[in-house]
Amino acid sequence: MNASNAKALNSMKQKVKKNNRLYEKEIQEYEKDPDNYDVEQDEEEVVETKRKAKKPKKDLSESEDEDEQKGEEEVDDGFTPVGAGGKSIELNQENLFKKLREVIDARGKKNTNREEQVRILERLLVVANNPYQKIHVLLNLISAQFDFAVGLSGYMSIPFWKNAEKYLNNLLTILESNRGYVVKEAVPEDDDIDKDRIPENGQTVFIRGSIVAFVDRLDEEFTKSLQNIDPHTTDYVDRLKDEVGLYAVIVRSNEYFKSLELTDAICRTTMRRLEHLYFKPDTVIVAVENATASLLPSNIIKPVKDSEDLIHDLCVHLYKNANSLQRTRAMLCHIYHHALHNRYFVARDMLLMSHLQETIHQADITTQILHNRTMVQLGLCAFREGMIKEAHTCLQDISGTGRVKELLAQGLQAQRYGSVSPEQEKLERQRQLPFHMHINLELLECVYLTCSMLLEIPNMAANGNSTEGRKKVISKPFRRMLDYNSRQVFSGPPENTRDHIMGAAKALASAEWQKSIDLINSIKIWELMPSSDKIKEMLGRKIQEEGLRTYLFANASYYSSVGLEQLAKMFDLPLTTVVSIVSKMVWNEELSASIDQVTNVVVLHRVEPTKLQSLALAFAEKAAAFVEGNEKLLETKTPQQNERPKKGK
Repeated sequence: MNASNAKALNSMKQKVKKNNRLYEKEIQEYEKDPDNYDVEQDEEEVVETKRKAKKPKKDLSESEDEDEQKGEEEVDDGFTPVGAGGKSIELNQENLFKKLREVIDARGKKNTNREEQVRILERLLVVANNPYQKIHVLLNLISAQFDFAVGLSGYMSIPFWKNAEKYLNNLLTILESNRGYVVKEAVPEDDDIDKDRIPENGQTVFIRGSIVAFVDRLDEEFTKSLQNIDPHTTDYVDRLKDEVGLYAVIVRSNEYFKSLELTDAICRTTMRRLEHLYFKPDTVIVAVENATASLLPSNIIKPVKDSEDLIHDLCVHLYKNANSLQRTRAMLCHIYHHALHNRYFVARDMLLMSHLQETIHQADITTQILHNRTMVQLGLCAFREGMIKEAHTCLQDISGTGRVKELLAQGLQAQRYGSVSPEQEKLERQRQLPFHMHINLELLECVYLTCSMLLEIPNMAANGNSTEGRKKVISKPFRRMLDYNSRQVFSGPPENTRDHIMGAAKALASAEWQKSIDLINSIKIWELMPSSDKIKEMLGRKIQEEGLRTYLFANASYYSSVGLEQLAKMFDLPLTTVVSIVSKMVWNEELSASIDQVTNVVVLHRVEPTKLQSLALAFAEKAAAFVEGNEKLLETKTPQQNERPKKGK
């Protein structure tokens, strides 16, 4: 145990010992014959002995004793449990509001029996015979269901959650059919709850309550339950089926708020609706919308055929009416949805025009997680479209850190140095996304390393001979993996995704493009991406092109001229593609050469540095080495200076 748990256990032991001193005689009698101890005693006597035993607790403060005694009196007066020898509670129209007031007053107190409260409210709901009474009882009944979830990590059991959903639907049904009653938050509290109120002369009766808070809590408890269920079991799938019913409640409440023109509640429920849809493919969104349309009346929601227009309408409404945080989240969801459906340029333009990268560090953690997910999805979209450099740029900040799980809220990162406090760990667990919202981390790593390979291998070949060029690193994680793999004494056949990519990188560096393509295509994770055959074809073409560039970078110093047709034959590329690649290299001053179009030959120029240039390069190398050595010496001396004894000692 850690220190806090051990301290709590010791204090609890001491309290138990202290409490048992009051019952020494009873405990001794029980130990003599445990089976027959309470056979001769009636239930009423047991209750009386328990109540009498609580009185000697004078060690606590007097205020706590008085509160407990008051609570017991209230429980005795109004909440006598139904059992053997007990009297049942009589509920009717005359005492409905009285019993309801007693339930409200007893809520949250120590000795309150929550199950008994729920049973009384359910009986009151049966007794209620007009909308005003039913609305009051349902508001308290829904709140009583939520009382069963206690603590940060605690979540509602599924039966209680379904009861809360059922009662919320009943409440919305009553409010939709009786427009004279409106439930709002900003209503002066009515002390005279003991009388029925009926709307007269077209007036509206306002009842204090918050339906949007119920919807938020219902959604949060659904997410908590998914976080606490093992995603690899059928229980998770069964629980996920309840999402359609929850989504129907969100849509229904949203329409009710629109009829009352409650802007804040409309934005909150619209945001909830968007967060249930943005990460789903088009076919799933259409299926969810059609299933919801079958549960609700036709005037509330209509079946949809395309998810793009639906997401666009939801986001535009939030852009116009929501607060700053909701607008930011709506923009990120919109970008994510475009990227998921391969609309890269639309998503990229929205991200650049919103300037979210400049202010996202000021947002809360959940919004930063959504931003990270959006950037990753944008990078995967660019990769599917064949834009390797753009994909690497989007994925670099997330995949290059080594903290992918933490940044995407898909798991807790192992802490090497230092420990996280229990409260901090609880908060991090609360932020974890349900399993069905996860982005495949193995696929993400595969895409990132493949992009790094296609960019880094030609870069290493171009700058391999120069000292300054070696410092131009595009992907440090890829370089580290490649160096580690190269230092291995024995390297067997590839076993996982990293081994395949490292083998493909070595083959590409030595211009063995066919072997590199075979290794990349043999990675099984590509099957998880849509249109995997097109992606493999695109990767094969990219490997051929980068293999040609790598070959020219590595061997330009050994040739005076190279035939373009020979290069096209070596790398199995069309002649026009080879001419285009070489022309770009010459234009970007990556290759000192010229193309003879008459003979289809690349004439390579050897640029020998002058004596002054050679001396300048040598001086720069020595100066850099001197600076580096000086910094290392300073690092070793700094801790020793801190450890020196002070003067006078």
